[in-house]
Amino acid sequence: MSDLNKLPELTSDYELTKEQIQEFQEKGHIKLSQVASSEEVGVYRSIIGEKVKELNYHNKPIEERDTYGKAFIQVSNIWEKSAEIQRFVFARRFAKIAAELLGVDGVRIYHDQALFKEPGGGITPWHQDQIYWPVDTDNFITMWMPLVPVSEEVGSMNFANGSHKFGYISKLAISDESQKTLSQYIEAKGLEVENYGALEAGDATWHYGWTLHSAPGNPTNTMREVMTVIYYADDAKVIEPDTNARKTDLQKWLPGLAPGDLAASKLNPILYKKNV
Repeated sequence: MSDLNKLPELTSDYELTKEQIQEFQEKGHIKLSQVASSEEVGVYRSIIGEKVKELNYHNKPIEERDTYGKAFIQVSNIWEKSAEIQRFVFARRFAKIAAELLGVDGVRIYHDQALFKEPGGGITPWHQDQIYWPVDTDNFITMWMPLVPVSEEVGSMNFANGSHKFGYISKLAISDESQKTLSQYIEAKGLEVENYGALEAGDATWHYGWTLHSAPGNPTNTMREVMTVIYYADDAKVIEPDTNARKTDLQKWLPGLAPGDLAASKLNPILYKKNV
């Protein structure tokens, strides 16, 4: 185990402009450069990578998996498994950006996800994250940060500009069906699709829970190593789950809570509060 005191603190402020906040709220996504420095990311990358390797649940080669399985190695709430990774996931700097982009005073963590797309990994189909989340706020945001440089071939995610304004578009989980149906929706609505292309380690994209997004496959011979953290407004409440996916999420990420409760289980501490 590393000496926690020697790890980068990630507590300093990242200054956002009014224009950046407006851009995020209008388009539903934004790229911010060097949210963490290459030096800061480098320290945490090896710790996160080792834990992902340890917790990887895939036991079949890529070509034998379904579309979801081909998309990435996914390890959630990795912060619970490591005090060092918790320091990264709970970083005040990241949480403050989340609150300011959303325009709220405070944010809680919903959960984190390490999303490692293997060489030869497939696409991540079009979807909305928030179809999985039984919480009563539109103020959900995901930080998506590569831990390694990502080439133009792989790129960032694809975002459908303004799609968050349509709210709950479809209950389709990530699948071939969601790829087909939501591609047709984007075309029918005439929504512009944007990809930020190559990213440096420590750059980050941010998107609303309702923003339609997908990701290209990985045609390179290197792993696309990404860490994500999902945040939401700290005053949000639990709603009655309307799908099995939301029932599962309620039990897993909001344990012990019921509809109407403040969405504040032991797994959802406040990570940033203005003036505190």
